[in-house]
Amino acid sequence: MANQIFVNVHVADLPKSRAFYETLGFSINEQFSDDTAACVVISDHIFVMLLTHDKFSQFTSKEISDAHKSAEVLNALSIDSKEEVNRIADAAVNAGGTEGKSQDHGFMYSRSFADLDGHIWELVWMDMSAMG
Repeated sequence: MANQIFVNVHVADLPKSRAFYETLGFSINEQFSDDTAACVVISDHIFVMLLTHDKFSQFTSKEISDAHKSAEVLNALSIDSKEEVNRIADAAVNAGGTEGKSQDHGFMYSRSFADLDGHIWELVWMDMSAMG
């Protein structure tokens, strides 16, 4: 079995956050979703668990951070093309996310955004043939 990753993020409004990620083109795995969580399918091996604050608190005794005020983690996703990077980033901003930094080094192109709860996502395309 291949390794999988489940990135768990806390969200203030589960229905709005779920709709936000669906707007980006990702699907929801209903088998792992309910009124406290939604499982966003990024790929066959990458998932984002959107958890209400109450649900998130069941997994940690630490205070839930305000990602609008402080960075908790930078989530980077490799994307197949510059066009797809732009499509997802534009969709995120149009759905209420916040535009972040972008970079274009020719062989590597990236754009970032913060989702509705301030969680930072970096979308990266790299031309592997230029890596030598």
